[in-house]
Amino acid sequence: MESRKIGLVTAGGDAPGMNACLRFLIKGLIDEDYEVFGIFRGFKGIIDKNYLKLTKRDAGGIIQRGGTILGTSRYPQFTNKEVQKQAVRNLEEMGIDALVVIGGDGSMHGTDAMRQMGIKVIGIPASIDNDVYGTDETLGADTALNTIVRSVDIIKDTASSLDRAFIIEVMGHTSGFLALNSSVTTGAEACFIPEFETDIDEVVRRLNQRFIDGRSNSIVIVAEGYSSGYKVKEILEKKGVRYELRVTVLGHLQRGGSPTFKDRKLALEFARKAISLIKSERFGVMTAIKEGKICEVPLSEVVSKKKTLDESLIKMIDTIKWED
Repeated sequence: MESRKIGLVTAGGDAPGMNACLRFLIKGLIDEDYEVFGIFRGFKGIIDKNYLKLTKRDAGGIIQRGGTILGTSRYPQFTNKEVQKQAVRNLEEMGIDALVVIGGDGSMHGTDAMRQMGIKVIGIPASIDNDVYGTDETLGADTALNTIVRSVDIIKDTASSLDRAFIIEVMGHTSGFLALNSSVTTGAEACFIPEFETDIDEVVRRLNQRFIDGRSNSIVIVAEGYSSGYKVKEILEKKGVRYELRVTVLGHLQRGGSPTFKDRKLALEFARKAISLIKSERFGVMTAIKEGKICEVPLSEVVSKKKTLDESLIKMIDTIKWED
């Protein structure tokens, strides 16, 4: 049976570009004579049957906004099979023929669970951590990185004025993507990520040598999944770092803000691909970009493998213990 009623869900952590993607999906699907329904607060919205039929008016004025007009939530109960079965029953009662889920790695696992239970699904990767397997880029990662880089540049100004070293804590519970990439592109002196061990003694040696050489500032970037910035500060102080240390936790500043050109364009391309997949009844996949080309990847592959960090970037951080 042809799918004519499409449900849209944003799940997990929000990411800049979600609203832009929703805009393109809503307008594009309606232009193709589909009925579009927004399901609110992620997978929990399916359980609560919290949904609304959308019009083009709902897509107006949101392309530049961070967050998501549908809201989102982390809903760990969705890993429960009985909860998933209830979701399937609710989608049938709601009259939803197919589901488009915009979200990160955890959301793609939930989307694949729906696929296995017979629901027609398409995933769109959106995560500031860029940790979804099968795609080179996810919605929101570029905006988050630009926010971090801009923040580090600003912090460097005040650090230079006061001869301080700043420890900057960025997001990344299980992925060091943001910490690694921002460290390389801001010239940070050290980086702490959950995937690899950092040589603390080497960090101390380098910071102290910079202090002796009269360098007015130093930057250390820490992924929250490695440790808190304050814990790293405590360790460095005990090891005898000569700089006065300060900690800045960027927190949810990294999730918000207007999406960059790159994220808006990616949102358009992912939405256009999703609409094409719906029209051709090709479900059970996730939109992706590989080597600059938009494609689709089976959800079964997305959830069965783990994305790794760029090895060439890891080798650029001399304080990370790397084994060839």
